[in-house]
Amino acid sequence: MEKEIYAAIMASASDVDMMTNDRIEALTKGHGMLNIAVTCVANTIAEEVLRGTSIMLTDHNVQRLPVDDVLTKAIRSAELAGADPANAALISATMCYMAGSNAQAGVPAGNRKLGAMARIIARVDRCGVISIPTPKVNNRISGYAAVKALYDAIFDNKISRIDGSILPLGVGGGPLYGHGALGEDIGFPELAKNGAKAGTMGMLKAYANVGMPPSPIIAAIFGAAAILEIVHPDSEVGEQYGQLFKTNSAYIAGQGAAEAAGLPKTLHIRGTGEEYDTARLVGDLGVILKDIGGPSVVGMIAFEEILSSFEESLAIGAGFSGGPLQPPLGHMAADAVLAMKVLISTKGDVEKAADRLKDIKDKFWLEPEYAKIATNTIARKSEQVQRGPVTKAMILATDGARAKALRDRAEFAYRQLKEGKSLRETVRALDDEKVRGVEAACSAVFSGMMGKQITVKVTGYKGCARRKPNDFLQKYCGFDTDASVEATVDGQKVVLNGLSQKVIPDAVLTKNKDVLGAIPLAAVPVTELQLSGHTIINIIVPAAVAAAMGKLTPGAAAKEAIAGAYVSSAIPGGKPRAEEVAKRAVRIASEL
Repeated sequence: MEKEIYAAIMASASDVDMMTNDRIEALTKGHGMLNIAVTCVANTIAEEVLRGTSIMLTDHNVQRLPVDDVLTKAIRSAELAGADPANAALISATMCYMAGSNAQAGVPAGNRKLGAMARIIARVDRCGVISIPTPKVNNRISGYAAVKALYDAIFDNKISRIDGSILPLGVGGGPLYGHGALGEDIGFPELAKNGAKAGTMGMLKAYANVGMPPSPIIAAIFGAAAILEIVHPDSEVGEQYGQLFKTNSAYIAGQGAAEAAGLPKTLHIRGTGEEYDTARLVGDLGVILKDIGGPSVVGMIAFEEILSSFEESLAIGAGFSGGPLQPPLGHMAADAVLAMKVLISTKGDVEKAADRLKDIKDKFWLEPEYAKIATNTIARKSEQVQRGPVTKAMILATDGARAKALRDRAEFAYRQLKEGKSLRETVRALDDEKVRGVEAACSAVFSGMMGKQITVKVTGYKGCARRKPNDFLQKYCGFDTDASVEATVDGQKVVLNGLSQKVIPDAVLTKNKDVLGAIPLAAVPVTELQLSGHTIINIIVPAAVAAAMGKLTPGAAAKEAIAGAYVSSAIPGGKPRAEEVAKRAVRIASEL
């Protein structure tokens, strides 16, 4: 191997911060997102469970359970990664649940609830569902929508047939109600199911009416949480609803919410196939959410990204980090969930966890190579906060892909530059190849989904779609992308010119169903390209090769690379990183 190629590879891999335009140093203290906090919590929980610590809630007559200690350590890990106490409590409780903990145990003495335990350990106040925000999807709403819809239904007498004003003395607050037919067969299940449905429908309507795509899973969890602030949250229910000690009011609330949201009856962890009863999941997470305190929007984004570990995440509206698009690095949490679960199920087999992660990247992502590098980057950054078996598995799963990607680009750039091509041409050729890869992947995915022969071609991609031309937007076209796409469906061509500035606004405002149905064929590939700033190997590697060969100074190489990176330079940050990598390549080459 030529020393310039080797130097460029080594320089590109020498600092994980140089691999991306995303501000991942800020992420290590929770500025922007909390996925590093999720990963650190996963490290902690995996270590504790593999050590033999129980994370189950029981009604034992003791002051402290082993799970209290696990939550304490997990919350500390999240805070170390920048989460405030309320967000640390939410992340830790949810990850313990995903690791196998139950959400509640015991009635009434010795009663324990996972969310409340995490909140108390984190020393934060309870705020109630009404004040909890949803994750951000450009905009956000709050649990107020669920609570308002629920109370509107209560005032309209649509929730329960029982009139509390006529309950006889000795009935209302005692076991004749709470452990009898009136409560367990009629009152609690009716209240739980009807209330959860009302709250869920309120959330779905509020989502849509502020211009957000409704998230069925988040709406359902909020709907369940809202009614569980009212109904006895851990009461048993009649045998017609399920087996004693396995079916309670929280489960019935989850059932009602899941039905109202149109969720499938079961969900499955991507990469393992582990099956979850959706009603139980929604009810349990509702119990956690109602008790958790006051998480912020970024805490709720992390919560949603944890749920993107389900295979059905796209259909149920659960986050971005489950694929098939590769999101900005701040969203990535699903990999940590999967690695944690496989490690626990295999008693700590890091190799198996790594194999599962590698397999799902190859299977579910439009660009597996870039998805693996993104995982590698965020795992290595997480290790700057806290190391553990989860990050070890994530790195092991993706180091090979990163090494190959760097080698391939270094060798390509070396050949191109040797043949007399400019660095700008070389980088543009790499980005052209990226576009062709996205086109091919989207064509295959859509053909499989729709059962038709579909080909997708990006015919135009540049900046300044609707704003006056300026240097910033022409350089970084992730902000105001002027994109055009041609899609051919069974021989019929659909042309979507001016996707962002013309096609989408016109179709949404006029509710043109034909165009709305065609837009995903263009929106998916264009969005994948717009998010390319998460991994900038097409910029830094060629710049490093050019500098190591003496073709350009590091500064000039960085400038030329950015000029050619019409896709990879989606957001600012590439130029200083390319210059730094180029400087390192020159230094390394001088000593070879």
